[in-house]
Amino acid sequence: MPDPAPTPAKKNLPELLAPAGSPEAFRAAIAAGADAVYLSGKRFGSRKFAANFSDAEIEESVSFAHARGVRVYITVNILIHDREIKSTVEYLIWLYSIGVDAVLIQDTGIAALAHEIIPNLVIHASTQLTIHNAEGVKWAAEQGFSRVVLARELSLAEVERITHDTRDTGIGLEVFAHGALCYGYSGQCLLSSVIGGRSGNRGMCAQPCRKPYTLVTATTDAYGRPAQVQALPSHGNYLLSPKDLCTYRHLPALVDSPITSLKIEGRMRSAEYVAVVVAAYRRALDAISSGNTSTLTDEMNNLLLAFNRGFTSGYLFGDRHQTLMGRDAPDNRGLYIGRVSQYKAKTRTASVRIESEIIPKPGDGLFFFEHERPEEQFGFSINTVPVRTKGEILLVVPQPVSPGTKVYITSSVDLAAHARQIINHPSSTLRHPVPLDLAVSVDNGGRLTLDGRIHPGDGREIVVSHTPDITLVPAQSHPLTAELMEQQMRKSGGTPFVIDAVMMQYHGDLFAPLAELNRARREFLTLAESALVAASRPSAEQVECAKSRWQDRAADYPLSTPASSPVKSPYPLRLAVYTDSLDAVRMAAESGCDRVYFEPYILLSKTASCCSHPLRAGIKEQIKMAVEVCHAHEIPIIWKFPRITRTAFSDTVLPVVPQISEMGIAGIMVENPGMVHALHEIAPLTTIYGSTGLNVFNHATVKKLSSHVQLLTLSPELSRDECRFLISAARKQGSGISFALIVQGICEAIVSDDCLLEPCLHCKADTGEQKEIFYGIRDSTGHIFPVRMDSECRARIGNSAELCLVDYLPQIMEMGISEVVIDARGRTGACISEMIRIYRTAISATASRTTGAEKQLQALKDRIKRCSMGEITTGHFIRGLKES
Repeated sequence: MPDPAPTPAKKNLPELLAPAGSPEAFRAAIAAGADAVYLSGKRFGSRKFAANFSDAEIEESVSFAHARGVRVYITVNILIHDREIKSTVEYLIWLYSIGVDAVLIQDTGIAALAHEIIPNLVIHASTQLTIHNAEGVKWAAEQGFSRVVLARELSLAEVERITHDTRDTGIGLEVFAHGALCYGYSGQCLLSSVIGGRSGNRGMCAQPCRKPYTLVTATTDAYGRPAQVQALPSHGNYLLSPKDLCTYRHLPALVDSPITSLKIEGRMRSAEYVAVVVAAYRRALDAISSGNTSTLTDEMNNLLLAFNRGFTSGYLFGDRHQTLMGRDAPDNRGLYIGRVSQYKAKTRTASVRIESEIIPKPGDGLFFFEHERPEEQFGFSINTVPVRTKGEILLVVPQPVSPGTKVYITSSVDLAAHARQIINHPSSTLRHPVPLDLAVSVDNGGRLTLDGRIHPGDGREIVVSHTPDITLVPAQSHPLTAELMEQQMRKSGGTPFVIDAVMMQYHGDLFAPLAELNRARREFLTLAESALVAASRPSAEQVECAKSRWQDRAADYPLSTPASSPVKSPYPLRLAVYTDSLDAVRMAAESGCDRVYFEPYILLSKTASCCSHPLRAGIKEQIKMAVEVCHAHEIPIIWKFPRITRTAFSDTVLPVVPQISEMGIAGIMVENPGMVHALHEIAPLTTIYGSTGLNVFNHATVKKLSSHVQLLTLSPELSRDECRFLISAARKQGSGISFALIVQGICEAIVSDDCLLEPCLHCKADTGEQKEIFYGIRDSTGHIFPVRMDSECRARIGNSAELCLVDYLPQIMEMGISEVVIDARGRTGACISEMIRIYRTAISATASRTTGAEKQLQALKDRIKRCSMGEITTGHFIRGLKES
């Protein structure tokens, strides 16, 4: 007979990381088989509208998880104000003391403090840090992060390339595998912030991307303002609403990839949702690991019924545009079961031709959806058993419905029962039973002792001993045999342990009631569980060391603005301009600005884009011409990198940086930390400037970045008081870095990899017509948000109102700002020239402190209104962000 086929070796699996927005969802995630769970406390998390966890609930959850071999990660993934630094660091020390496995962090300054004050605290770089290239991962490794949650926009090929390029760092890479997608790059989206003051960077996103918008176009006047606005056809009204990510059927490829962790999104979802989704991914991963996928039941229907806005495999697997976006509806689709074939008004019944193996039952929720007739959309719950005839079901419906209408099951009683089964029977899905070796001994006096050695799997051995209040006595007739004693002691059901080796030191001639033995075993296993949990915590000495380090530094992080006022810049306030074309550079230089930042159009590859862009001058040629223009007017020019710099950008642009740095540029401006790292490595003598993409929110971030960056642009989400606080605190610590503030222009609210204009315009928005033809999206209130497409088909959506702080220049100058910026990207030459003249006059009036300066500034503001893009706004400069 031939030898049996060898059993295939089990594949190493990535971590399955589950969300928990409530203690109930947390238990559901563990019951369903999660390897790790991420959650947030009541403070400092990016999902403020979830139930979240009190401190007591966090501590209890960590203990519960650790007793079952499950890791717990806590999110501290928002930007932190200066006034919150003290409480944030104290919170991190407390999290460290209770043994959390890692903390997810967005704020660069907080990450630096965590690494300095609590070096043994494991920190993960949140997706809110917008790390999307190998340079960013290398930067994160240098900051002490052990893992990076990559931007959702990356393809699997890019992830694999990044892994290869960062293999020497030892850092782990995490990707999202299931759940909701953001329209824009996380950490860079200000849409909710500019519309209603609720910032995603503060955990307050109001999800305006799920609202209806109309695509519009217009001619423009000399200042680039839209005129004769007209609606354009589009595939649905929800232009910014992506489908939900689902990589369930791509799990073999993910398992074969170098990814460390697969993350399920859903901290706003119910415990039942978490149970169903985590269990489906758990079973699929285990089947792939064992090589036994042939018997695996496809659970896609369960995933659809749990919640979906339509599924996409995401950027990770190449979905773009129409396959990625769900522009027809922003909410739950459920499971499609068929279409209405007939409606009878007399009986108020609809016949539905079934196209699914699942038939609705009483208690299920149905939704009738017709894209062309939204007024006919409705939903209801079934109360009676549907009548089935020849491939159709007959339903009593609450209102008339047209033939062809799609029918979906949006809630299922069977799925609810399935979820309860998962949650209520966690022992069947215990992922990580902890081995325990047990020694049972009975001395000559009948005294029982239980000694255990716990092996958590990380090389440690935890010793636990228990002498219960029980004495075995001489047996009268039926002695307790050694075999029966071992049998009783091996029982570990309902605990995280599996009893491995049992060593008996007992002759088998004594007696004790089985109930007493069971009690002794339960007491021992309870002590063992406590010892296991305690072993995952740092020692009291380690915690005290962290507290002591913080006590030495805490005075540098006051709760309010330092008493000493900001040190006013000894130099006149500079006027800088962001430009994105050679014509704009020329106009800015001729109009008298002090500095030009030039973000050139860079076509990275003739085949990398879905657009048909005209060939333009290469990077070197554009920079050379811009330098010549600016030098002719004795104005320094800085090459500005775009906010998003993916692998294609790094491959194309970084190799030419040393050459361009010698062409007369005054430096390079960057918007992500990966480029700070890259420039420091390849062009260490180049001066680096930081723009708003770095999210400079507090002076701890300033301190961290100032070693490599000469100027930092403050976050547009800071108020004037917060700007003043930040600069004062930085100066008090001796920082001499320069600060810039954008005072005029359209705030870039979203950068998205969705080519928003492609479906109807085939990406002609950036072919030279862009300055003459306006494109935008109009919300339900009539506000129009301008849209520009860049060379990589990214949509860059601006605020509907233009920022204008001209009348606040006296305060800006007094707080220590060195440079004010006009963001003139996408604007006409006439607009640029007029804005520079206005601000040059305003700066002179502010500096001279002449009588009537305030009235003059107001008059200049009125001039700005006449050439601005729509309404003007002070942004968050006066009131700051909403915090509740």
